[in-house]
Amino acid sequence: MYFKNFPYLCTRKGFANKNKYNMANTRQEIIDELKALLEQDVMAVKDQVDHLKTRFYSNEEPTELASEAEPGEVTEKDPVEEEFKQLLSQYKAKRAEVAAAQAKEQADNLARKQAILDEMKSMVEGASADGVMANLQRMRELQATWKTIGPVPVTHTQEVRKAYQQYQEQFYDLVKINIELRDLDFKKNLELKLLLCEAAEKLQENNNIVEASRALQQLHDEWAEIGPVAREVREELWNRFKAASTIINKKHQAYFDELHAKEQENLAAKQAIVDQLKAINEPIVNGEPWTAKIWEEMTQKVQELQNAWRKIGFAPKKFNQSIYDTYRAESDRFFAAKKEFFLELRERRKEREQRHKEYLERQKAREERQREREERMKAVAAKGGDNLRRMRERLQQEIKTAENNILFFSAKSKTANKLVAEMQSKIDALKSQLAQIEEKINELDD
Repeated sequence: MYFKNFPYLCTRKGFANKNKYNMANTRQEIIDELKALLEQDVMAVKDQVDHLKTRFYSNEEPTELASEAEPGEVTEKDPVEEEFKQLLSQYKAKRAEVAAAQAKEQADNLARKQAILDEMKSMVEGASADGVMANLQRMRELQATWKTIGPVPVTHTQEVRKAYQQYQEQFYDLVKINIELRDLDFKKNLELKLLLCEAAEKLQENNNIVEASRALQQLHDEWAEIGPVAREVREELWNRFKAASTIINKKHQAYFDELHAKEQENLAAKQAIVDQLKAINEPIVNGEPWTAKIWEEMTQKVQELQNAWRKIGFAPKKFNQSIYDTYRAESDRFFAAKKEFFLELRERRKEREQRHKEYLERQKAREERQREREERMKAVAAKGGDNLRRMRERLQQEIKTAENNILFFSAKSKTANKLVAEMQSKIDALKSQLAQIEEKINELDD
């Protein structure tokens, strides 16, 4: 019954592994894939779940808003992350439930197999020639029952398997009175084991070495369940099966050696990006002033580094999370400092705009006063020289005040220079009016 599943194992990709290397692009897609995995055999998808977990927490797209929360501010929980955590909890609960059921089932299987081993041992140790013949059918029944029993705890697997093979071989070695029956069993077992050898050799063509390695393990389990073959071909047959297994095992080892080497390269590439981010952040840490133009240039460099980071694969598992945390911290530090700079810049602009607004209001008031003075000058011209003299004194005082106040706008900026020019223009206008009044006073005095 184990062999009848063999074509499926060798020619069709296992359902639990079919999506292992389909990499999701967004966190929501990762959640959807995790939901799908929860509908499968949770004991067969551990690698995929671990892969999705790592992918989920390294798939954030950095933005300038990554650190918008002010220090001490309580932020709301990420609903996407909360959903992902809930799904992981469901996965762990299902695994625990299945594991408990499997443990109980394996313990029951161990008890059933141990009972069979005890009976086989009794048949071997107390057998006579007639007894062996009488027990031959019983041995076949025990073998058939053995094959229907599932796995036992892994700590007993080797021990039980070894005892089962030993008692089978001892029993069949005792079956001397009916060599034809023994040879018939040997021939059947030989046919089955030859097919397993061919299947193991066929696995060498499978480019998915992880899948091939798992299929090989299933073939070894089936090999152990099949009875012995004739003594003269036993070693040769095992050597053939072992040779095919060795090729797969070497490919499996080479695959993981290459994978680990690539992970080391990825770690070095990620460390180089982190070092560049630290170099960019060093002036910020030292408090060196940057202009808006420099901030924009540095932002472009940081974004280029982030894009490069996303194209790099996983680092070794023991370093993958720590290097990501450092990368995330350096990115957040940069964008937090940039946010603070531009907030302060906007505040300074608001202050300048407010000062300009106040200046315009004062200028408007001065123009209104000027208009009133001109009207008063007209009235003074009608009333006579006394009013003109009082007007002259007021203009002289106003000019003096304006000349003193012009120092307020002496800052070296385009806006301040413009204000100084406008104030000087008004002073010149007042002096022109004063000259006119002086001229009228002189005419009255003449």
